[in-house]
Amino acid sequence: MLDFFQIKQHRIVFSILAILVGLVLLIFVASGIMMLTNKNNGSEYNRNNTNQISFTGEGKVYSKPDIAFIDFSVVTQGTDISSVQDSNTKKMNQVIDFLKSFGIEDKDIKTTNYGLYPQYTYENNKIPQIMGYQITQTLNVKIRKTDTIGDILKKGVTMGINQVNSLYFGIENDEQLKEQARQLAITDAKKKADVMASQIGIKLGKIIGFSENTTGYPVPMYDYKASGIGGGTTPNVQTGENEITLSVTIIYEIK
Repeated sequence: MLDFFQIKQHRIVFSILAILVGLVLLIFVASGIMMLTNKNNGSEYNRNNTNQISFTGEGKVYSKPDIAFIDFSVVTQGTDISSVQDSNTKKMNQVIDFLKSFGIEDKDIKTTNYGLYPQYTYENNKIPQIMGYQITQTLNVKIRKTDTIGDILKKGVTMGINQVNSLYFGIENDEQLKEQARQLAITDAKKKADVMASQIGIKLGKIIGFSENTTGYPVPMYDYKASGIGGGTTPNVQTGENEITLSVTIIYEIK
């Protein structure tokens, strides 16, 4: 039978062996992590240090807009909510019929807002009291005959339009224009690449990347020669030209 000291020695030996096994396992795990880390870093390093250079070009084309968008409202106020709603509805129905008389189709007339707002009176140290109501109904109208815009703005007020929020112009089918702008941008980028390569003494290889971005259109606004749209003179609406700007970035491999 083992005596007390032998048992204690055996426990010490087992403890030492357990510690050694744990250290060996820890070394293997740590080595694996280091190998994986080095492998990932090496791949990232290679990707980030590929010999490449990028150039950005820009292309612009201009075209006369062929459509317009008017955003306007009929605003009605009164003390009785039912009367206000009835009055506003009547005016808006007249406006819609008026727009259709210019050949504007249902698909080009869209209600974008209908709001009912209580109107309050405010006195010091008193709870605000409702004194009446306001209804605002807003339409966004697509006009395909831009030469009718002035007449619509002039005559529309007699139908009930009393708030014009915005007027902007667009191009119905602009894909061909975008293609032209893209080709100009690509030519511009390649020209810059040739000039830069010659200046710094490098040889360009194959194209390894490409991206593009189309910017928004500048928005011409209408200009009145008469003050207010309710005057006797038809507003003078200038459509101007829309600018389509497209930029591209070309990435070359350096030989």
